Amino acid sequence: MDDIKKKLTDLGFKGEMDDATETRDLYSHDASMFELVPELVVFPKDAKDVETLVGMVSTNKVNKPELSLTARSAGTDMSGGAINESIIVDFKKYFTTIGAVTDTSAKAQPGVFYRDFEKETLKHNALMPSYPASRELCTIGGMVNNNSGGEKSLEYGKTQLFLNSIKVVFADGVEREVKPLTKAGLDAKISQKDFEGEVYRELFQLIDGNYDKIKAAKPHVSKNSTGYNLWDVWDRETGVFDLTQLICGAQGTVGFVTDIDFKLVPHKPHSGLLVLFMKDIDKLGEVINVVMSHKPATFESFDDATLLLSIKFMPYFYKMLGVKKFIHLLIGLIPDGAQLLRGIPKLVMMVEFNGETEDEVRAKIKALHKELGMKRTYFEINGFEEDDSELKSEKFWIMRRQSFQLLRSKVKDKHTAPFIDDLVVNPPYLPEFLPQLRKIIKKYKLFATIAGHMGDGNFHIIPLMKLEDQSERAKLLPAMKEVDELVLKYKGSLSGEHNDGLVRGPWLEQMYGKEVLGLFKQAKHIMDPENIFNPKKKADADWDYSFSHIRDHF
Repeated sequence: MDDIKKKLTDLGFKGEMDDATETRDLYSHDASMFELVPELVVFPKDAKDVETLVGMVSTNKVNKPELSLTARSAGTDMSGGAINESIIVDFKKYFTTIGAVTDTSAKAQPGVFYRDFEKETLKHNALMPSYPASRELCTIGGMVNNNSGGEKSLEYGKTQLFLNSIKVVFADGVEREVKPLTKAGLDAKISQKDFEGEVYRELFQLIDGNYDKIKAAKPHVSKNSTGYNLWDVWDRETGVFDLTQLICGAQGTVGFVTDIDFKLVPHKPHSGLLVLFMKDIDKLGEVINVVMSHKPATFESFDDATLLLSIKFMPYFYKMLGVKKFIHLLIGLIPDGAQLLRGIPKLVMMVEFNGETEDEVRAKIKALHKELGMKRTYFEINGFEEDDSELKSEKFWIMRRQSFQLLRSKVKDKHTAPFIDDLVVNPPYLPEFLPQLRKIIKKYKLFATIAGHMGDGNFHIIPLMKLEDQSERAKLLPAMKEVDELVLKYKGSLSGEHNDGLVRGPWLEQMYGKEVLGLFKQAKHIMDPENIFNPKKKADADWDYSFSHIRDHF
């Protein structure tokens, strides 16, 4: 890579370049089960540096076909989307500016941590609500590139709905603003005699020429991060063409985002939970219907394995929270200890309500509690807990939000294997679906926790496996096939939030069919004709390649 480093220097690249063995090893994995060792890691200082990088790779691709670029910020991607065998572009070091913030919008660069971004928006009593459970660890760039969602998606939807505009470096090495366009604005773009004009012209022809087919391909679920969102780009009825909808969720495979202008929503000052301890899930569908009729802000869940793991590794929370918060957590868990005397619940469900006052929140909680309580025995609910303030409900959010980090760091000799970790099945199907899912997990002797967004039917199933053993590794493909087939049988999506990357990209044809996959590939080629952006991910993925890069040491 010395020649590439020299070329970048000669072109005026101001950032840093590092090909030391320890650096390459550090950037060889994200939160997935894959490992790709890069040749070089670069740290651009500004958008001009990103333009230089993209331009250099584009110019040298013919003579060095292995050259490519993969964007990375916090490295929390669970699908293998932030790793590459060529050049990793780290946005976390320098792209950390938070720009103008108002009560309705906020600008920031992709390397900004969501936790820091939220501190600034809350000063204006506003929120960007599509944050994932990894809110303390992730960056906003990752949220855009994965089209993230989380606990508030039930009420507000995913990241794609909160983009005023984004700045993107296209495959020709030029940064441009991308935002929704009227038909007149689209026609003006199409008339340009440059790469941007080509992109808009060819994408419009692709989408409009296959309009009904593309609209019909949109998964009928509340959230989806698979494929490319072609169905949300062009709307004949409104006359709006919005390229942000293709770039959002594309995992950096069609261009690099360098700046983001987000829409914000008002932050409701009060919230509280009604927690349900489910003895069994036979009547789960009916319980969900009752809960949803009360219009909760959030409806989350975690299973008995997650609960027991949290209790077992309580010292982890001491280290994370500090003495004062840890003592508060222990005191808060005493009522739950009483619940455990009635038997370990199969499912803990957290129903959150928001409001302008504590009384409003309390009234909503009590109304749901009363309706469910009247049929408590029939619904097989072990017990309830009303936590009518954020302070009281904090213990449950800690367990829910920290479950994956706990798995990653605390289970001896086994490692997280997120390969069936983000499926979506519409809630009415869950009473049939979940027992069949558990059978598959049991069949392959997988120790797996199940947590997720109950109101969306979006579950995170994260097996713990010893992937160094060939017998364990051999379970991946057959188990994945069975789970995927089950999800699609119930008209679901293979990913609601975590995206395709290396792990689900190979199964897009199974989900969408060959023809729609071909449209995804055409869209990628239009935006990135030389395949310089994040190859082997999403529509360019191949299972043999992915499987050959599963980590064999941790």
